[in-house]
Amino acid sequence: MWRTFVALLLFAMPALAQDNPTAYEALRVAGTELGRGALNHIVSITGVKGAPQPETWKITFESPDGRGVRELRVTDGKINSDQTPDRSTAGSPEGATINVSRLNLDSNGAFAVASHTADASHTRFATADYALRTDERGEPTWIVTLLNRSSRPVGTIYIGATRGTVKRTEGMFAGATMEDVENDYDQGEGSGVISNVKRGIKNAFHRTQDEARGVFERVKRSFSDFINRE
Repeated sequence: MWRTFVALLLFAMPALAQDNPTAYEALRVAGTELGRGALNHIVSITGVKGAPQPETWKITFESPDGRGVRELRVTDGKINSDQTPDRSTAGSPEGATINVSRLNLDSNGAFAVASHTADASHTRFATADYALRTDERGEPTWIVTLLNRSSRPVGTIYIGATRGTVKRTEGMFAGATMEDVENDYDQGEGSGVISNVKRGIKNAFHRTQDEARGVFERVKRSFSDFINRE
């Protein structure tokens, strides 16, 4: 039943997403207001309580001189807030700007991948919080946190925004990551992080990763193509 519901939700996603702008659409608004050059200084893009898309996107920019940040909030295709908070308040590490030319996954695509992963791990959710930022390797990554009707987190999925790879999960598959799977393979079954007892979890994570690649191929969207579209 749940699998059928998620499948129907994914099928209806383009229509649902029209209710609120996606992250790409919010970035277009910011680029129009601040100039295209500002898009090269994005530190993070966040939105909360998406159903599936949030009402408001907060876009944090690093100043060109690297000495401060600027936050825009975009709602319904318009900027409704423009602030310059302290860097510590914004939580933006120095130099962690997003290379937007490597973005191939809009927030509605991230929702599709996250929804499929939730379905595969039998995780039910009502809304989603989004954060797009760079990981420790400088790769743009979607962090999608799923919440139940009581607004409590039930799982978090880390999705590469360039290739759509599910990098790791929290609260699903016993927290298995691709690194765990590789370590287990190198050391032999029955040893390493994932033991024989958890072999089923490892296989489920592997299978979900493969399926997520298929979802990504259907929903991928180049930001460069989007922003340059007339």
